[in-house]
Amino acid sequence: MGLTVFTAGQGNAYAAVPISSADQPIVEVIDNRQYSDLVIAQVDDYINVRKEPSKNSEVLGKLYNNSVGHFLEETDGWVKIKSGTVTGYVKSEYVVRGTDALKIARDVETTYATINTGSLRVREKPTTESSILGTFSRGDELVVTDKEDGFAKVAYHNKTGYISLEYVDLHTEFVEAESIEEERARKAAEEKARKEAEERALAAIKAQEEKAARDAAAREAAAAAVNTDSSLGQQVVDYALQFVGNPYVHGGTSLTNGADCSGFVQSIYAHFDVKLPRTGQRSSGYAIDSLDQALPGDLLFYSGHVAIYMGDGRIVHAATPKDGICIGSATFTKIIAIRRIF
Repeated sequence: MGLTVFTAGQGNAYAAVPISSADQPIVEVIDNRQYSDLVIAQVDDYINVRKEPSKNSEVLGKLYNNSVGHFLEETDGWVKIKSGTVTGYVKSEYVVRGTDALKIARDVETTYATINTGSLRVREKPTTESSILGTFSRGDELVVTDKEDGFAKVAYHNKTGYISLEYVDLHTEFVEAESIEEERARKAAEEKARKEAEERALAAIKAQEEKAARDAAAREAAAAAVNTDSSLGQQVVDYALQFVGNPYVHGGTSLTNGADCSGFVQSIYAHFDVKLPRTGQRSSGYAIDSLDQALPGDLLFYSGHVAIYMGDGRIVHAATPKDGICIGSATFTKIIAIRRIF
């Protein structure tokens, strides 16, 4: 079944995409204006973006799988695109556009909602009459999976919830090409962040050792409680576990009287002389690719939530008003980022 293009109003393009059904084809009408010129890579890893339409031409950047560019022209099996800061040619056999791009565009984009009010209720259903599951705070960034009746559908502690679109700022992101210069700069920045994190870890360990040396009793107590061969990340976990059972308080930062997820993480790391922001913690430290590579003390970010990784697939976090500060599964919901502070 082919794709049919409809024209409405003053030439606004809409497209009908076939959806499989047990009884008969179903047609979903999608506003196609923002997708009409997309070129989407479909490869195992990446394709080179070249200066000229030739495999011997200079490589300007990389277009990774499911990354997006904007179509400019096609020449002898090559497609000229503009993606991010890169304008160049990719082999047409490794990309899709037109109808094929439209079919997968919604799957490769990510829509984010940033809370722009002090506190926003999460409801069980997309209506103001529905029961309240909890709240998010100003600056919290959530992944939107759908929009319905003036509400955004988001994840809330492994449940589906709805927040009013009236109190959020929405933006949609595609992954675009990375220029050779940007790749070098990214790798240099990651290496710099890694080295700085190592230096901070060594400095923190040294400070702890000097403090222990000044107080023999404290040193003996620390030696009995903490394996001297453990990493600083494990020390972060050990310290955090002392507060399991204490309450969850929205907007709180007290490890004893109550904290929310980001306040808990901020206060734990403050004990190790690391100043994390109250919001926007996802930009701290440096990125870890997968949970398999995560170490104790790493921060795991979910949609609207953050936790400290313990290792062995477990986390310690300020979970909900009901559960308080507790231990849980690292995969209780989808992980959207992992950051290493030390």
